[in-house]
Amino acid sequence: MTDFSRRTLVKSSLAGLTLAGLTVGAAGPAGAAPAAIPLVRKRLTLPTGIATGDVTTDSAVLWSRASGPGRLTATLNAIDDAGELLRGRYGFSRTIRGPLATEASDFTAKIHAKGLPAGTRFRLELNFEDENGMGEAGQGTFSTAPGNKEPNDGDPSGGRGGGRPASSSQSFVWTGDTAGQGWGINEEIGGMRGYKAMHDVRPDFFIHSGDTIYADGPIAESVTEKDGQVWRNIVTEEVSKVAETLKEFRGRHRYNSLDANMRSLFADVPVIAQWDDHETHNNWYPGQVLDDARYTERNVDVLAARGRQAWQENMPIADSAALWRPGTYDAGQYQPARIYRKIPRGPQLDIFCLDMRTYKSPNTDGKEPYTTNILGQEQVDWLIKEVRQSKATWKVIAADLPLGIVVPDGPVNQESLSNRDNGAPLGRELEIAGVLSAFKKYGVKNTVWLTADVHYCAAHHYSPERASFKDFQPFWEFVAGPINAGSFGPNDMDGTFGPDVVFSKAGRFPGESPRNGENQFFGHVELGSDDSFTVSLRNANGAAVFSKVLSPER
Repeated sequence: MTDFSRRTLVKSSLAGLTLAGLTVGAAGPAGAAPAAIPLVRKRLTLPTGIATGDVTTDSAVLWSRASGPGRLTATLNAIDDAGELLRGRYGFSRTIRGPLATEASDFTAKIHAKGLPAGTRFRLELNFEDENGMGEAGQGTFSTAPGNKEPNDGDPSGGRGGGRPASSSQSFVWTGDTAGQGWGINEEIGGMRGYKAMHDVRPDFFIHSGDTIYADGPIAESVTEKDGQVWRNIVTEEVSKVAETLKEFRGRHRYNSLDANMRSLFADVPVIAQWDDHETHNNWYPGQVLDDARYTERNVDVLAARGRQAWQENMPIADSAALWRPGTYDAGQYQPARIYRKIPRGPQLDIFCLDMRTYKSPNTDGKEPYTTNILGQEQVDWLIKEVRQSKATWKVIAADLPLGIVVPDGPVNQESLSNRDNGAPLGRELEIAGVLSAFKKYGVKNTVWLTADVHYCAAHHYSPERASFKDFQPFWEFVAGPINAGSFGPNDMDGTFGPDVVFSKAGRFPGESPRNGENQFFGHVELGSDDSFTVSLRNANGAAVFSKVLSPER
């Protein structure tokens, strides 16, 4: 039984009788035999679908939102590539009863499933249980990362038991920037088509590199494009203005989930979610007071607290320090809480998911002769230690802001770490210089930086031979996005770390709509059995516009 009181049960039953058009205690015709009273039960539904996230070799976060109070329940079954249940030595089946979804969490709930077999594909069913029994079932799939042993070494589960033999190769996609600049869900063009294009390449997971919503960007019912075409959005009350209340921030996440392409992807492809500025306000930093006439509440710390709560309620992230619990933000103030984390993906790959917003220093011209923060010292120490200790062939650093791209915040100030000065590192650049120098000192190899944010795609190669700062090993940075927002760029580059723009593709004009999909972008990575790292940058129609094969240094 679930944790509901008898009073709740009685009230629910009375409500059911009222829905059936009956009045409790009403008599039938005189002398008539008592008629059976039908019991109408309103089952819980899943209004925003289901999702999985932060999936490793042996764990996964399972997420959904209910239409009312109920207990989340998950059923996992190992399947083969054809979707059939695995039996015998490769079989695996588990039912997990999770936490209650209540109004305090906007009826969202998460299960952190542990002890799963590596390299295994699962059929997932999620539903919520209340006093009326199990509600609507949401179905999806996901795969755990390959284990540490080869499929033919006598233990196909990677040493954990159960599961099926799995290839050591895997693939993933990344992008950012969803429903920005007023370009929301336009069903006349098939909705957010970029999400379908990502789903079509059948990735093992998806890194959302930030700007998962645009809390500061109202969405109107229609927008006239530059060429005179009319873009027609689905609209809801919460997206009609900038988000200030917790209800409005929550409504932004609910809005995005109205898109069938996004729901379908999230049901089948685990997400590694990052947050950036538009989950709260454009280019914000802790302690800022907004100069924005659209806002009644201009203390960004208050807005960020509400935005962070809504984001953590709706994102399937695993770090226990980052799992939002009711009451965390009752004071209405922004409280830094760790969301940077490592997602181990087997012997080939570790993902280091950064947070370049929570600990950020105020936006200035970036030319301070001392270190200012983009990560903060605690996160810097964590990143150096974890990357240094990583045994994976490839170390992917998922950054929500780019390294060498100039991202202005007004005519003077800078939003990211670049400062338009090609000389020695200053300000925030000093912090990243320390990270890169430490990687060289400890002999770290095969790091790749992935990001979004700037609304165009690019491939950058960084090398000390071109740089003012020399104490680092060459590396690549790949940029992809937006997935459903205005196209911009390309931006100027800062030469401090010696970037070479090997490729870039931007919109035809600033703010171009996603209509034709040609200037909306995502990245795709294929890890080969030979440990090759093949990157392709693709548009929202699925067409590759650039490709690069990286071979690991041994």
